[in-house]
Amino acid sequence: MSATPPIAELSDRARDIFRRVVDGYLQDGQPVGSKTLAQAGLNLSPASIRGVLAQLEAMGLLAAPHTSAGRMPTERGLRLFVDGMMQALEPSAEERAQIEARAANRGPVEEALAATTAALSGLSACAGLVMVPKREAVLRSIGFVPLGQAQALAVLVAEDGGVENRVVDLPPGIGASALVEAGNYMTATLGGLTLAEARARIERELGEGQSALDAAARTLVERGLAVWSEDGARRSVLIVRGQGRLLDDAAAADLERVRELLDDLEGKQEVAALLGAASAGDATRIFIGAENKLFALSGSSVIAKPFRGLDGRVVGVVGVIGPTRLNYARIVPIVDFTAATLARLMG
Repeated sequence: MSATPPIAELSDRARDIFRRVVDGYLQDGQPVGSKTLAQAGLNLSPASIRGVLAQLEAMGLLAAPHTSAGRMPTERGLRLFVDGMMQALEPSAEERAQIEARAANRGPVEEALAATTAALSGLSACAGLVMVPKREAVLRSIGFVPLGQAQALAVLVAEDGGVENRVVDLPPGIGASALVEAGNYMTATLGGLTLAEARARIERELGEGQSALDAAARTLVERGLAVWSEDGARRSVLIVRGQGRLLDDAAAADLERVRELLDDLEGKQEVAALLGAASAGDATRIFIGAENKLFALSGSSVIAKPFRGLDGRVVGVVGVIGPTRLNYARIVPIVDFTAATLARLMG
């Protein structure tokens, strides 16, 4: 199919009717018929309205479901509406307050991100998403808890209160005293450092023979830092909240589409790749239906906005996923405001 026509190609009459059909469909998810349009004060007969609807359908902007005589916008028509006709609505003071309150959540940054994403999900009635690179934790303490003769649990406590665990293989014959010695040494030596800084210091001190650790504890320190550094370097944080909001009353007649969408959301690598694509530039990105391969089958839309840190670099992407009949005019500004709020949080 050819590219979406510019809005200037539509007559004033066609533009008005098209806008009314889209507005009606986005409001309740139902096709809009000529009788409904005739009763909306157009000063046109139903026959004249049907003629305009037929023209818009021929242009690929509207479609007539076989179960209804009404029309609904196609994905192509929604693109035309979003790009050329939509008038964005500013978030209300209450909506802004909800997002800011969640972002101010005390504790680890990931908890604030999750809380803010949940607020965005609630306000948009969509699934909310946020993706940020894995932030390097600033260490407060590291300890080792024995899990048996062959493994121990390395427990990292970060300065922001976050706690994470990793399983570490133990050298043969290591005793409980070596676990304590290794934990005490790492806490005393590495407190206040990031993982990258900690690894560099450990490698330097062990290489220069500055450490008084015995051989077993030294091996444990090296293995502990290795597993932390490797894991932290390859992870991004992807938080999805509010999948249940996709199961609204309107979805009851379209359960297969919702099932496809929920399955898509389980493929977090693919979702992360989509959000990564949205991180290019500063503008809010809107993917409608088949414009994105990931959600082509479920007929879903994605609204995503990157946010930047104090140095100007992109530090994450936030957005929502829902049906194509989203209230774009309302949700796009909410996503924009959430991105600005998270930029302050992550700055």
